[in-house]
Amino acid sequence: MTAPTETIPTIELKILDPRLEAWGPPAFQSAAAAAVDLRACIDAPLAIEAGAPAVLVPAGFALHIRDPLLCAVILPRSGLGHKQGLVLGNGSGLIDADYQGPILVSLVNRNPPGSPPAMIEPGARIAQMLFLPIVRPVFALVEAFGEATTRGAGGFGSTGTAG
Repeated sequence: MTAPTETIPTIELKILDPRLEAWGPPAFQSAAAAAVDLRACIDAPLAIEAGAPAVLVPAGFALHIRDPLLCAVILPRSGLGHKQGLVLGNGSGLIDADYQGPILVSLVNRNPPGSPPAMIEPGARIAQMLFLPIVRPVFALVEAFGEATTRGAGGFGSTGTAG
């Protein structure tokens, strides 16, 4: 079952690399997929050495979300991270609604130095982009919080590990 079209946002997508027409623009790979796959718009195979600095790989498009209550998040593809050690150099990437520049994916090979390089072929699916709603709260400046909680200011590990 799909949502009514009036509730589905329209996001402008500008193709920057014409090869995406053959490879396929960002698209959901199944009816229940949460994110669209991003492709490596590179001219030749790219070897990312283990332990080397992150490399920016163009995804071949730009987008304009427009709606300040939406954003996009770039995430690694779980199979690439698990099998090849290829993850995002910045953990995840946030695309704000007013950004209109090219989408770039920061990739790093997290395997130990001396491991084989992670190979990326032109057009390979290298990451995914998830669209999320944004909540923009109003902040109320206070001298003290309105009510106390059991946890209070307890930080890392304060709620225990038993479970």
